[in-house]
Amino acid sequence: MEEEYISVTELTNHISKVLKRDSNLRKVFVRGEISNFKQYISSGHCYFKLKDENTIIPAVMYYSVASRLKFKPKNGMKVLIRGKVEVYSRNGAYQLYVNKLSEDGLGDLHIAFEQLKIELKELGWFDEAHKKEIPKFPKKVGVVTSPEGAAIRDIITTIKRRWPLCEIILFPSLVQGNMAMNNIVKQIYTADSQFDLDTLIVARGGGSIEDLWSFNERSVAKTIFYCDTPIISAVGHDIDFTIADFVADLRAPTPTAAGELAVPEINEVKDSLNNLNQRANKSINKKQEDNGEKLEKIKDRNLFIYPEMIYEKKAMDLDNLKSRLLSSSNEMIYASKFELDSLKRRLIDCSNKIIYDNNIKLSGLKGSVIFKNPNKIFENKSNKYFELIYKLKYGGDNLIYKKELKLLEYKNSFIFKNPKKLFEDKSGKYLKIKARLEYSSKNLLRDKKEDLKELKDSRIIKNPESILDKKIIYLGKYIDKLTVLDPLLTIKRGYTVSRVNGKVISKSKDLKVDDEVEIEFSDGKVNTKVI
Repeated sequence: MEEEYISVTELTNHISKVLKRDSNLRKVFVRGEISNFKQYISSGHCYFKLKDENTIIPAVMYYSVASRLKFKPKNGMKVLIRGKVEVYSRNGAYQLYVNKLSEDGLGDLHIAFEQLKIELKELGWFDEAHKKEIPKFPKKVGVVTSPEGAAIRDIITTIKRRWPLCEIILFPSLVQGNMAMNNIVKQIYTADSQFDLDTLIVARGGGSIEDLWSFNERSVAKTIFYCDTPIISAVGHDIDFTIADFVADLRAPTPTAAGELAVPEINEVKDSLNNLNQRANKSINKKQEDNGEKLEKIKDRNLFIYPEMIYEKKAMDLDNLKSRLLSSSNEMIYASKFELDSLKRRLIDCSNKIIYDNNIKLSGLKGSVIFKNPNKIFENKSNKYFELIYKLKYGGDNLIYKKELKLLEYKNSFIFKNPKKLFEDKSGKYLKIKARLEYSSKNLLRDKKEDLKELKDSRIIKNPESILDKKIIYLGKYIDKLTVLDPLLTIKRGYTVSRVNGKVISKSKDLKVDDEVEIEFSDGKVNTKVI
């Protein structure tokens, strides 16, 4: 029997009819997360991907439905959708046509983003106090980005155009995927520690939150925060914000803008230098003219025309001073002589009074007892001495008597007459303390044995495999999430990758006539040519 071949269009139409006849696909209710959302201004139609942990499906929402929404759909938003599934005949892919859309919360990545943003803000990582100033005239600028993306080309072109004196050093890094985070951290650390850079730019092109997620990782933010080199973050487009943007010293909306912020415009610098040079020359000339006028005025003064006038005036001043000094000195000599005579008179009067007073005191001493009867003083002192000896002797005897009585009291005390009784009392207290210690140690040992028995009977000793099984389940879930991001799965779902000379083509305008295009499918590659 001869095989009958049909065209691609006929096959697509047949699949479309099969789906339309299936009543279960004409009215579906789906919950998922929005990704790659885009709304065209001209038509108002919305196109996005609806995804969960394992699968992604294209979705379309026409303007008639979108205009009735009370909120604006965003990437990462969890939604509830009522619609239908049909085949889009142009590319042969099935997609979800939305009839009604309602909000169901934010997606996991957006929740993680907001949580980390709040945490780092509370730590002060976003504060302006930690921001370093970007050098105005850099000699060496580093760039951490993909060596094959458009970002590095835009940055190099912008810097070379604006400030060709600057050296550009590329630190090639992955900017998307599971290994991108560690690669970005390593390259930032290398650029900061091993190269004497003035500024470091961390950049990549735009994309979905999944594509930019490497720049939302805590380790990347920590590396940027503790970097000594000033960093400009240029991740995504103007509407894209990442944690790296908030931590960096300066955010640029695009890689091109990062190049403009990193270096000055050389023509503007030249113009500024020319203006400063002109202003300096004008200022110097003006200063020179003013000083010349001042010099001419000084030359016209009498000081320079008749210099002897200064000497004559100073000579007159000196004569006046001599006259005043002589007059003052005579007055001071007269006043001093008058004051000296007055002091002499006062000194004679005081000395006569002192001599008179001392004579009176001497007469009083001659009439005192110590001169008339010195034996009387000796007798008084002797009596006091013997009285003191008597007191010392009596006090010593009395103290010895009291100490003897105290010693006798000690000899008749209980501790000397019956020391055995004291020993028996102390032994009894010792035995009581010993019994209490033995009782406490037995109770403690019994409690520890019961704790050991509870530990042996616990689930972690009897069934440790249950903990391992739980960890294996978590590991499986993480593997499933990583599998969703595998680019090979995207090809297996019907998508293709087009390349020209090994370079991936994402836009039709990048193709030219006679270009040889290599198209990669899930089961192989096909070469074709643009007509």
